[in-house]
Amino acid sequence: MSKYLHEHIVFSEDFRLINSPAFYDCVVHLICTGGSGRFSYNGRVFELGRNDIAVLSRPSMVADMAGDEDFSCEFVAAPDSFLHNLLPANNYAIQGCVSLFDNPVIRTAEADASRFRADIANIRSRVDDVEHRFYPELMGSLLLTMIYDLFDFHAATRDSILTSDRVGYITARFFSLIEGGRPKTHREVAHYAEQLHVTPKYLSDTIKRVTGTSVSTHINNAATAIALAYLKDSRLSVSQIADEMNFSSLSYFSRFCVKHIGMSPVKFRTAGAKA
Repeated sequence: MSKYLHEHIVFSEDFRLINSPAFYDCVVHLICTGGSGRFSYNGRVFELGRNDIAVLSRPSMVADMAGDEDFSCEFVAAPDSFLHNLLPANNYAIQGCVSLFDNPVIRTAEADASRFRADIANIRSRVDDVEHRFYPELMGSLLLTMIYDLFDFHAATRDSILTSDRVGYITARFFSLIEGGRPKTHREVAHYAEQLHVTPKYLSDTIKRVTGTSVSTHINNAATAIALAYLKDSRLSVSQIADEMNFSSLSYFSRFCVKHIGMSPVKFRTAGAKA
C-alpha cells in the first residue's frame, strides 16, 4: 500500500499533464497561482484565474488546456479509490462530488486559496516519507484535510448542489457497485437498475445527466480494466478468464476484448510476450 501510494500521489506545476493517462484513475486538485488559463471538461469550456481551484474527477475528459504567458498552477493527483475510501458516509460528499463534475471550478478568496496551497504544501512535504510506519494513514489524513477544506470552499459558493438527494444517492450507489467489482460478472444495465430499485431508463438518464457518460460506458470501462488485469496475469488461460468473468462463451469474450481493448485476448497476450 505504501509503495502504491508513493507512486501514485503526484505533485506538479505542469498544466499540460493534468489529462495524462497516468492520472486516469486519479482525482486532480489544481489551483491557479497566477495569470489566466482555460480548459475543456466533458465538452464545456472553463476559465481559470488566480486563486481559482479545479477539482477534476475524470482527468481523461480534460482537453484544450491553454494559458497566457503569466499562467501558473500547482496540483496534486491522488488515486480516486484511495480518496473514496477516506470519506465517511456524508451526504455532502456525494452531492459535492457530483456537483464538481458538472462544474469543477471553485472561486476562492485569498485567505481560502492560501489555506488550499498550504494543504498542498503539506502533502508535498510528506509524500516521500514512504518509510513512515503509518504512511497510508499519514497521507490519508493530509488528503482528507484538503478535501474537507475544498468542501468548505465549495459549499460557500453553491446554493443548491443537486436537484434532489435521490439523484445523489442513486449516483453514489451506482459507483459503489462499480468500484466494488460488480462489472466482473455483471455488465447489463438492467442488473444495476434492479440493484438500485429503479428502471433502466431512469438509471441511464440519471448517470448520463450527472456524469456526461452513459451507464454502459462506466460498466464496460470497469470490466475492461478487470479483463486487462487478468490477461496480464498468465496463471489463467483465456478460456478460464472468460468463465471467471461470466461471459457466455469464449468468442463473446474475444469480441468484448476486440471492441474495448482493440485486439483479441490471444493477440494481447502475444503482443505482451514480445514486448
